[in-house]
Amino acid sequence: MSIEEVKVKENPLGTRPVGTLLRQFAIPSIIAMLVGALYNIVDQFFIGNAIGELGNAATNIAFPLSISCVSIALLLGIGGASAFNLTMGEGDKEKAPYYIGNSVSLLLILGAILTIVTEAFLPTLLNIFGSPKDVYPYALEYTRITAWGFPFMILAGGGAHVIRADGSPRFSMICNLTGAVVNTVLDALFIFKFGMGMRGAALATIIGQYVSGIMVLIYIRNYKTVTLKKEHFIPKAEYFLRNMSLGAASFMNQIAMMVVQIVLNNSLKYYGGRSIYGENIPIAVVGIISKVGMMFFSFIIGISQGLQPIVSFNYGAKKFIRVRKATFLALIISGILSIGSFTVFQVFPRNIIEIFGKGSGEEYYRFAVMYFRIYFFFTIINFLQPIISNFFSATGRPQRGMFLSLTRQIIFLIPLILILPLFFGIDGILYAGPIADAVAAIICITMGIIEFKKKEYWIEDKN
Repeated sequence: MSIEEVKVKENPLGTRPVGTLLRQFAIPSIIAMLVGALYNIVDQFFIGNAIGELGNAATNIAFPLSISCVSIALLLGIGGASAFNLTMGEGDKEKAPYYIGNSVSLLLILGAILTIVTEAFLPTLLNIFGSPKDVYPYALEYTRITAWGFPFMILAGGGAHVIRADGSPRFSMICNLTGAVVNTVLDALFIFKFGMGMRGAALATIIGQYVSGIMVLIYIRNYKTVTLKKEHFIPKAEYFLRNMSLGAASFMNQIAMMVVQIVLNNSLKYYGGRSIYGENIPIAVVGIISKVGMMFFSFIIGISQGLQPIVSFNYGAKKFIRVRKATFLALIISGILSIGSFTVFQVFPRNIIEIFGKGSGEEYYRFAVMYFRIYFFFTIINFLQPIISNFFSATGRPQRGMFLSLTRQIIFLIPLILILPLFFGIDGILYAGPIADAVAAIICITMGIIEFKKKEYWIEDKN
């Protein structure tokens, strides 16, 4: 038996039951994603109840910048973790640390660049994002402050994947959970106690992000699986480009979400202004519902991210049966959760929307209920795209993962958002969602079936 085979057999990713591993890695990943969503939900809750409809609309206008932070975090976090686990699975312990070091360095560098760009072009960006005139001052005040937290928000998000790759999913969960608790406490204090409004919500957010980011940096100094040295953190194209290629599917999925959000906001502003709802109601409502949707996707994406180290290591070690079992288990669990979310969205839409403050009238609630039930009608199949696209990325085939990431959002949803309202007005925007979901799911199912028909996934390894 070779040294590499011994290492594979000793590593729990290659020996422990896949159900145990998926639970071990997915639960902290889900909590980490929920915590990330909680930042937005908490701000939405406090702002909605303290400021109202305009405040809710403002957070929706600023939301594309939050998505851009998540996209960078996934690009380098998932990419670095996948490259690290694949390399460790192949037995190359000398090369593996460079993927982690380069990931951490680029997370901070790109975060700083995003802050500079945002501060320099914020008024233009808010107009591009579709801000109505009444909402603009609130969005400007909120985003001017939150932009200074981008480097640590990105570090905390991407660092969570790097930490999980080291076999410490609980600590990665604690990092994000601590920041969210800080944010929640300070939100209540700054908004209700001191009456700081949007400014208070923004300050609470960045302080929580700073706390999480600093915890990540502390952990990185004591990485367990390999020893990280200064040279590992010096950006080198060989390493950070592979990180980016393996994280590209998740990155493109978020970028697609950002583009959709921008197109959606502008379409809602235009067609809303020509309907009984006006410009502000659709943007405010969709801002709330998008955050609630993030809570559902936190479970699905968390399972997808928890699956990543299991699939990457075992694929690199040529343990294909374990790859299949882990992937199928993730799909089954995600499917059950999706059915539950679909039921909640269809039965309790008004109850959910009322949590985030009172609307301006009955039109507000009518649009909210209609949007919930129609736009999220195919929630029951939305789990397929994140799981299957991340599977291809985790197995070193980022092009396929990236294609699947683009199907729903870019290839189908954006054209539908632009075309359907020409015939059906604002109602056309609502129906764009389920149509895009259905077509994207068909493509994912087709590519998944083709992949898992390969015989290596069904022949037991007797070695």
